[in-house]
Amino acid sequence: MFIMRQRIKKRPMSEINVVPYIDVMLVLLIIFMVTAPLLSQGVKVDLPQAPSSPLPPNEKEPVIVNVDKNGNYFINYGEDQDKPVAAEILLNRVSAVLKYQPSTPVFLGGDTDVAYGEIVEVMTLLQKAGVPSIGMITDPLEK
Repeated sequence: MFIMRQRIKKRPMSEINVVPYIDVMLVLLIIFMVTAPLLSQGVKVDLPQAPSSPLPPNEKEPVIVNVDKNGNYFINYGEDQDKPVAAEILLNRVSAVLKYQPSTPVFLGGDTDVAYGEIVEVMTLLQKAGVPSIGMITDPLEK
């Protein structure tokens, strides 16, 4: 006896299974949500809420850090205050002052020709030294 087999044609499936793609998308979403806050960097600066005015006299001498137009750092604590200091020395001096006098105010001044990146680098160094807030030094407007 001869039994004839019928051939069944399989048609191509025209639907796309999107479930694996949704799973991958959700995993990526979770990864980006977790890593996004870690990637954001910034320097915390307490900005005044009112027009600026001269600060009242303080009993403690403030730490004043200046950046000249060549990007050299100067600090008013330690020896040779009129000579530039390296970033590590600046960090050590400021952290030493704040270790023994935690409420010492810290001010930052910069030449008008200094690049913004240099000022941000100094602010980051001061933040690493433990400075809670930084005051910016400016000249008064001429009338």
